[in-house]
Amino acid sequence: MTKSIHEIRDPIHIFIRFNDAEREVLNSYPFQRLRHIHQLATSYLVYPGATHKRFEHSLGVMELATRVFDVVTAPEALESEIRELIPELKSQGKDSDIQRYWRRVLRMAALCHDLGHLPFSHAAEETLLPAGWDHERITREIILSPGMCDIWNKMKLYPEDIVKLALGPKKAKDLSFSIWETILAEIIVGDAFGVDRMDYLLRDSHHMGVAYGKFDHYRLIDTLRILKQPAAGYKMGGGVLAEDEEATPTLGVEEGGLQSAEALLLARYFMFSQVYYHHVRRAYDIHLKDFLVDWLEGGRFSTKVQDILIMTDNEVTAALRNAAFDPASRGHNPAYRIMFRGHYKLLYCPLPDEHKINSRAGAMMAKAACKEFGGKNIREDYIPPKVGPLDFPVMRLGDIVSARALSPNIGKIPSATVDYVFIEPSLRDKANRWLKLNRDKIIQPERETA
Repeated sequence: MTKSIHEIRDPIHIFIRFNDAEREVLNSYPFQRLRHIHQLATSYLVYPGATHKRFEHSLGVMELATRVFDVVTAPEALESEIRELIPELKSQGKDSDIQRYWRRVLRMAALCHDLGHLPFSHAAEETLLPAGWDHERITREIILSPGMCDIWNKMKLYPEDIVKLALGPKKAKDLSFSIWETILAEIIVGDAFGVDRMDYLLRDSHHMGVAYGKFDHYRLIDTLRILKQPAAGYKMGGGVLAEDEEATPTLGVEEGGLQSAEALLLARYFMFSQVYYHHVRRAYDIHLKDFLVDWLEGGRFSTKVQDILIMTDNEVTAALRNAAFDPASRGHNPAYRIMFRGHYKLLYCPLPDEHKINSRAGAMMAKAACKEFGGKNIREDYIPPKVGPLDFPVMRLGDIVSARALSPNIGKIPSATVDYVFIEPSLRDKANRWLKLNRDKIIQPERETA
């Protein structure tokens, strides 16, 4: 008998299962390409185990999205008020066919949410794509490409529905989302409980050999519910609900899952501050971007689907190696620094008190260092903290309350940030002596002149 359900072993979720129709998506070239895109860009140069790829992460996101869907749509988990607000949940019978359809869409959207990643994932995205383009937009183009649409047609799925859930309202602003579609997209890409985040925290921790990203995701998922936002609470995307604003349903938790939710948010903070924003990894990302600007035609990636699909980390790595050994080639200097560990060294990272004095202390230091040591020898790396409080509804004793009002911890979790100044290695000792003499003076805010 032909096997209709297939299994893949996974170090995080043990087994990931899929059917024959879904297997065709897994076997498609756009998805198989993810076997050759590092999940964490150049992080393997700092954490040797971080060689895992977007391929297995995408499988994990599909698995977690399915678990969340099954929990939050279970009849015993749905309040009657929520059923009335969401037509797809009003009754069983015919509507259960609708739920089965959306479960299939959700699985494929979760599986395909990262199809548009460039080589080395996020490392070069912002500076090497034309304005208005990002990996989400490329993902959309790939999902809607003729080859993938042939598969969706066989599966009797609407490609636009897959796009909606894979990108969410923030990245697909031109599309109209129902409450139901917004909630399903939130399962994948939500700021609080998106399973994309859950999987990468757990998976990255495992492969890097760190414990920062671990949290009780089993308990968290079991306590997730579709809840109305409390009238006095914060919106998921930031800002406070107005008095006359309708509190629409969103993902929240039962009170028993609040500590697991706190652990998720703390895990994200620690992974960003200690791992993703590690200064050596950030230095390598800078050299990678410098190399790609020199190596790519016109200094940018193409946005044509056929061009994106034939470009992976393999092609970039081969070009890096060739350039590193050929002084006359384009991009030789940054390639040499990556291949032979000659990366720029950290010169300055503001102390918390220095950020209080000047929120852009790094920029001031970079400006002064460029003047002292030459602009080609200095690199600045800045990522501002995210603005706006994160909140979600919590079911407590039959009422819906704000997590920030209930938890003493959530509002105190800071947003990770990057504010680094790097210098050419041969100048580091001299620069450190200069920094010691001038540090306090340089970071003082510039006074406005009349």
